[in-house]
Amino acid sequence: MKLTARLLLGALLIVGVLDVLVVGTVDARLRHEVADEETTRLARDAAFVGALWTDGRDTRALADAAATRLAVHVTLIGRDGIRIADSRLVPGARPDAENLGNRPEVAQALAGTTGTAVRADLPDARDRLYIAVGAPRGAVRLDRPLDEFMAPLARARRDIYAAGVIIFLAALAATWVFATGLVTPLRRLSDVARALAAGDLTRRPSLTAPGEIGELASALHRLAEQLGARIDALSAEDALVNATLESLNEGVLAIDVRQRVIRINATGRRLLGVHDELPFPVDHLPRERALREALSAALGRIDTTAIETTIGDRILTLTARPLAGGGAVIAVFDLTALRRLELVRRDFVANVSHELKTPLTVIGGFAETLLDPDVPAARRQEFAETIRTHARRMQRVVDDLLDLSRIESGGWVPNPDWVDVRALVPEATAAAAAAAPGRHVVLDVDIAPGAERVYADPTALRQIIGNLADNAVRHTEAGTVTVCTEVGEGGAWIAVRDTGSGIRAEHLPRIFERFYRVDPGRSRDVGGTGLGLAIVRHLVEAHGGRVRAESTPGQGTTIAAFFPRPAGS
Repeated sequence: MKLTARLLLGALLIVGVLDVLVVGTVDARLRHEVADEETTRLARDAAFVGALWTDGRDTRALADAAATRLAVHVTLIGRDGIRIADSRLVPGARPDAENLGNRPEVAQALAGTTGTAVRADLPDARDRLYIAVGAPRGAVRLDRPLDEFMAPLARARRDIYAAGVIIFLAALAATWVFATGLVTPLRRLSDVARALAAGDLTRRPSLTAPGEIGELASALHRLAEQLGARIDALSAEDALVNATLESLNEGVLAIDVRQRVIRINATGRRLLGVHDELPFPVDHLPRERALREALSAALGRIDTTAIETTIGDRILTLTARPLAGGGAVIAVFDLTALRRLELVRRDFVANVSHELKTPLTVIGGFAETLLDPDVPAARRQEFAETIRTHARRMQRVVDDLLDLSRIESGGWVPNPDWVDVRALVPEATAAAAAAAPGRHVVLDVDIAPGAERVYADPTALRQIIGNLADNAVRHTEAGTVTVCTEVGEGGAWIAVRDTGSGIRAEHLPRIFERFYRVDPGRSRDVGGTGLGLAIVRHLVEAHGGRVRAESTPGQGTTIAAFFPRPAGS
């Protein structure tokens, strides 16, 4: 076969494949666009029907009117998933009590998103597009057969195929003209050889020929393939090493014999604060003594393992090993989080021990005193009451610790709903209201317009408001404690504001920590366990919210919790 014919066939094959790919891609794209447009239209229409579905509206009449006007099948579904009205039913027929809540599109709509599904579940066995959107009274579902709105696509497909054939024929003519003009294959082989010599290993001979020219082209092709394969293997190995290093939680540095850093992963740069481009001298590394000594030892062919040091604000452990051909490798591991956890654990054990030690000491002392038969009955009752008071205090500490542990471990998951704050406040602040008169404190409620309701777990919200109100009353003497709300971006704030002694600025960032007390002696005297604000913070964060504290010494404190609105509301 002549060179021109071979080139022609090869070019036609490529054009044919591209033609098929283009036609197929355009056809698929058109189908996708038509389906998306119809989906958008049905979703918009469903939302419009949902807006018309109001209290007292005749649902059957609404479904029939919408189906007639929109030329679709309309189904109205209650919040419980039960079919309320169906445009397909004959006049006078009542919809069955079928629960449609398990249909995927209905479940998505009732969850607050637009539901979409395609299936053939009606007697006509035609594939139908189902669209469901949420409505104030439930969900509205519209459906329409696919073949009704896909019919114009068939005509467009025929036009596309015709255009593809025309393009193919035009490419055939152009390729023939091009192929017949190719008479210098040696020039092309020369071009490929020069490209390979210049380092472009992607170039390959695009023609073959019998005799010496064909052998030369074949040899050149094999040479390019071998060079490309070897370089690809080296590149793949280098990429694997880089990917492995970058995925490590340890920082890794490689230093050559000229004391230059020739490789460092992202973790190493972050831990050591290095931003220089590779390679760079080791003098640019932090001038920390342990790091320099480990590097010097490794360059002197001495291993160094597990040296703990502090660089910046991080606690690191260093391991340095020499390389066989000279140079060294240093591994850096961040121990900061581990050490902080150890500190938290020690603080927690110390705080719990301290909180329980005093009541246990009091209980033990009074119990021993009660063993004395000479103690008068009145004193015995006084001692017993003291023992009971301290036992209750220990019980409150233990209960708060159990609540906090259950929230932190994920054993408690909020079940949020819209809650009327004004109705909840009296119940939530009952304990604080009982203690307020004794401290000459007035409890007040201030609900801002637009923030009357909060999307939260009612039980958790009751505990949050109760803890904040109790805390405010305990730290206010002859003043006012106000439970208030405020509209926030994307949700609402619930705050408890008091006119008490206030908190100094240095204490504010830590008041939500367990057992942290601004005034430890005074807090214990008024009955606090030191865990209330920690519980509040964890309950609010479980809702996806956040807490904040503002205070001015001598003027009072405001502690607020933000609860976001649900998506789509």
